[in-house]
Amino acid sequence: MRKKNKLLGSPLVYSTDPNYMPPSEEEAIDTLTPAEQPLRVILETKHRAGKTVTIVYGFVGSEEDMNLLGKSLKNQCGTGGSVKDGEIIIQGDHRQKIFQYLKQKGYHKAKL
Repeated sequence: MRKKNKLLGSPLVYSTDPNYMPPSEEEAIDTLTPAEQPLRVILETKHRAGKTVTIVYGFVGSEEDMNLLGKSLKNQCGTGGSVKDGEIIIQGDHRQKIFQYLKQKGYHKAKL
């Protein structure tokens, strides 16, 4: 059983430093402008039972902004997908559609 007061994901068990402050769970991450986002678009089939997915990674910003971008990419491609672990996963091979959409929206640093 997990103790309720234990920090999730923290290797710290006990600190003797009286001034120690545990790291905050939510750090305020400023979302970069679309022109500054270093996005990468790749195709992957590993660990997916032979299914092909297009992955967009490298997004710097808040989780809400990444979810909005993921939703708009899924709508643009007309397919399903998910946003997790800092990656936007789109089902199928949609590299060209995604790349063109990102260029149109101002993500000029996006690369295939």
